[in-house]
Amino acid sequence: MDRFLIAADSALRTLRATPPAGAASPAAAVPAAELSAPQKRLSGALMRVNHVGEVCAQALYMAQSCVTDDAALRSELLAAAREEADHLAWTRERLDQLGSRPSLLNPLWFAGAFAIGLAAARIGDRVSLGFVVETERQVSEHLQGHLGRLPDEDLPSRAIVARMQQDEERHAAQAQAAGAAPLPPPARWLMRAAAKVMTATAHYI
Repeated sequence: MDRFLIAADSALRTLRATPPAGAASPAAAVPAAELSAPQKRLSGALMRVNHVGEVCAQALYMAQSCVTDDAALRSELLAAAREEADHLAWTRERLDQLGSRPSLLNPLWFAGAFAIGLAAARIGDRVSLGFVVETERQVSEHLQGHLGRLPDEDLPSRAIVARMQQDEERHAAQAQAAGAAPLPPPARWLMRAAAKVMTATAHYI
């Protein structure tokens, strides 16, 4: 019960509060960007999608940490969640700077990701870790795509996305080293299909 109360608190903070970052945003280390109105709209849409991804990451890691009985694994999941919370704060801050907003459907994205995380974790820790590996790999690919679409002038957004990509790849490697089981191809395909729906919707809503 305590774990689920902690998860509920995390949900409220993720969805309702302006999240504090434990580390300085990578955007602070690069010059401020002078963007045209179309460039701001594009960067805002892409950073909104990235913010949704971090909302889902909070839900996934909290759900998995609620279910596992392995104390060491729970500690690793919560540590990853704290790093993802920095991503959440950085993307939200950048949205504000761009004059944009988070997705209006964030409660739906959080609920769906939490349910998926619970389902994966209940099958077993190795499957749960396999889900982390596949999720982080797909997120890394998605972020690489955004680096190709963000305006070259938008150095702050590009710095945030590049740092996020590094962290996601490290989370995948850590989960793999912890004994992740490979997911079957149909599961990976469904994850990609669901991600496409989410990113396409969050781009606008």
